[in-house]
Amino acid sequence: MRDIRVAAAQFEHRNHDKSYNLSRIKALTRRAVDQGAEIVSFHECSIPGYTFLQHLSRDELKAIAEPVPGGPSVRALEAIARDHHAVVMAGLVESDRERLHNCYVTVGPRGFLTKFRKLHTFINRCLSPGDSYNVIDLDGIRAGFLICYDNNLPENVRITTMMGAEVIFMPHVTGCLPSTMPGRGTVDRALWENRHRDPARLRLEFQGPKGRGWLMRWLPARAWENGVYAVFSNAVGVDEDTIKPGLAMILDPFGEVLIESQALGDDVVVALLTPEKLEQSSGRRYLRARRPDLYEKLIEPPPPGQEPITEPGWDVAR
Repeated sequence: MRDIRVAAAQFEHRNHDKSYNLSRIKALTRRAVDQGAEIVSFHECSIPGYTFLQHLSRDELKAIAEPVPGGPSVRALEAIARDHHAVVMAGLVESDRERLHNCYVTVGPRGFLTKFRKLHTFINRCLSPGDSYNVIDLDGIRAGFLICYDNNLPENVRITTMMGAEVIFMPHVTGCLPSTMPGRGTVDRALWENRHRDPARLRLEFQGPKGRGWLMRWLPARAWENGVYAVFSNAVGVDEDTIKPGLAMILDPFGEVLIESQALGDDVVVALLTPEKLEQSSGRRYLRARRPDLYEKLIEPPPPGQEPITEPGWDVAR
């Protein structure tokens, strides 16, 4: 790994408005590059929008899906990357013959680089889960990818690290969601609409257990226990029937927050990632201490009738 400046972005996407969302990706990429960023990471399904997908039929979902690479949105991303001389990452719905995927695309100044398909899909039953991890050489670093819920399972982050990842890009659309956990739940839309007149009330919600407090329960642990940089991008503002808190941030291999956004709106944060923290981190020692001979239970198939199922903490309309 080499020294590299990386950006994590947040913006309020518009449902089913790829043109607008791509315009925000372009503007925030420019802002990140002006701060020295070489890689700019946007959130899950940042191109079409996300939570509204739960209401779509298969035909409606197919209508917004695109081939990757070769589709119009990937071509638009390639143009943004080329114009700004940067690597750009963003999410969309991919069509692959009859299968549809929640897909995260990485492009550079010379074109398409790679894609990753979300392993744990739930927002729409017509989305097929991915079946593989992805770690690539990217501008002098080893980059891995996991989308939102994927990061809630420690096994996914551990395996991605064991495949050589030094930096894991973690695009999300999360936070301020219905939950049975104490202190969690949704944010009143009126607080968002009134954020310019009374930002303190909304910031308390975003920084409390509904938003940042929940993230801090597990996100630093994923970076710390594996000794990797974690790049967390997220939506902010209105997302269908919820308000998302943004909180874009980058964490180091010690699980410390290098930089984070407290903006109540579109924003991008940039941090310098350096190689020496990787080997200094506790997580790298833990990797070397593993006892695979004891881990048979981890790969034991589930009993009949208990096949793997990805369940969110709230009801999803399908």
